[in-house]
Amino acid sequence: MSNNHSSQQRLDPQNERVLNDNQSQNQREWAQEEEEEIELKYGAEHVIKLFIPVSLCMLVVVATISSVTSYTQNFGVYLIYTPFHETSNDIGVKTWNAFANAAILLCVIVVMTVVLVLLYYCRCYKIIHGWLLLSSLMLLFIFSFLYLGEVLRTYNIPLDYISLAIFMWNFGVTGLICIHWKGPLLLQQAYLIFISALMALVFIKYLPEFTAWVVLGVISLWDLAAVLPKYGPLRCLVNLAQERNEPLFPGLIYSSAMAYKVVMTADGTEVPNGNTAQRRNAGEGSERNSTGDGGFTAEWQNESENRGRRRVREVAENDAISSPAGRPIPDNRPLPAEEEEERGVKLGLGDFIFYSVLVGKASSYGDWNTTIACFVAILIGLSLTLLLLAILGKALPALPISITFGLIFYFSTSLVVQPFSDLLASEQVYI
Repeated sequence: MSNNHSSQQRLDPQNERVLNDNQSQNQREWAQEEEEEIELKYGAEHVIKLFIPVSLCMLVVVATISSVTSYTQNFGVYLIYTPFHETSNDIGVKTWNAFANAAILLCVIVVMTVVLVLLYYCRCYKIIHGWLLLSSLMLLFIFSFLYLGEVLRTYNIPLDYISLAIFMWNFGVTGLICIHWKGPLLLQQAYLIFISALMALVFIKYLPEFTAWVVLGVISLWDLAAVLPKYGPLRCLVNLAQERNEPLFPGLIYSSAMAYKVVMTADGTEVPNGNTAQRRNAGEGSERNSTGDGGFTAEWQNESENRGRRRVREVAENDAISSPAGRPIPDNRPLPAEEEEERGVKLGLGDFIFYSVLVGKASSYGDWNTTIACFVAILIGLSLTLLLLAILGKALPALPISITFGLIFYFSTSLVVQPFSDLLASEQVYI
């Protein structure tokens, strides 16, 4: 009897250990499922948060091109970077002029990008901020004034110069504060979308006909060369920002996360965070930024990108309540603001501009079938870019896939689908 009793005592701890192992395994499985659900949820949110601003920017350009006719007429005025104006009727000469203009414009972009990287490498932050501030100043005051004048003239709306000056002053100063300092997130996003649309309209108006299409293809190749290689300029810029734990400049990127907010540290105290932590960045590359002041330690900076996943595991293993079936019931507490902040996505403003140039150029011919086809093609390309970004987990350019799809859809629709539709309509054949 004593032997059986002692044997039972030896088996009980073993059974208890097996039960604990099974329960721990169930908790780990639940944590993994919860993590996959969170990744799927925020992956879908990433797509939506990029689709909305990109679509709004393209819609602004299309609406302007369709209503304000002056943006489809350049009256012989071109950009200084395009000295060949394609005045010849020979297709070969026009093609040569287009490639020459695109090569010159590409050289300007390459030089400016390299200069930006060198200034950032040498920590010449004041020069960069001054450069970006001057660019924003011109867009928000000069280009906005010209745009507003064209819209008022098109719709025959009278406005006195005093009211115009007051409006432009408030509009421009508010934009500068929101973009380069702090302000409501939605207002900052609206200003970034608007200035991207303005730049797209400038390119559509002042680029020669063939040059615009060649530039779209060339700039996509440049985006590949700037992001994918190890020593690409944009990749070097992102790597430098990661090494220094510094954010990229707000005048270069569109952010879907809060730029200024209060986050919770590990001990539960509130700390103001002046930078936006991010997990994905399509276009400018994948980057993760955190602040080096305001109470954050070096250890916190190094582990910021894994904090969300670690929190899910801790909740599953420590704070979950086991159900009778052995499946843990989660403690449905809201995620801290810091984790929500890390879900933010960013996209380069250059991607907004050239997406809108393609769609706006297609809409300038008055063919809505081609315009809608290009619009859908760009969104499909953006979705594939985000999908590859999630699969590969490395920096990817946002222009090549979307622009390639857009160009294919444009030429196939305008040269094949539209003539076929017109032929069916003329023959009164309906499908």
